[in-house]
Amino acid sequence: MNRIAAEKRGRSAETIACWFLRLHGWHILARRARVRGGEVDVIARRGKIVAFVEVKARSTYDAANFAIDPWLMRRVVVATERLAPRYMRPGDDVRIDAILVVPFRWPRHLANIWLG
Repeated sequence: MNRIAAEKRGRSAETIACWFLRLHGWHILARRARVRGGEVDVIARRGKIVAFVEVKARSTYDAANFAIDPWLMRRVVVATERLAPRYMRPGDDVRIDAILVVPFRWPRHLANIWLG
């Protein structure tokens, strides 16, 4: 897959993930939030939880899950640490989630994938 097609697929998956989150009561705070050292695809809030969400689009759930490797997680963790103060309020909990997007299937939301 070339770079342009991959970019289009990624943006489409992020849109699907945002709609999925909205349907489950989340409010989208930001998309593609970038800081030096990392990026977070979606930042969402539900009640006192602020989730920093990595979105992966692949042909199968296993392939999408496998794409969330330690190198990627380090970048997401760095971005979360730097972005959290912008989006958190006193008393909030922060977590890192993932949404796996697979063609012709409902997105799969994996909550709190970073326990480090």
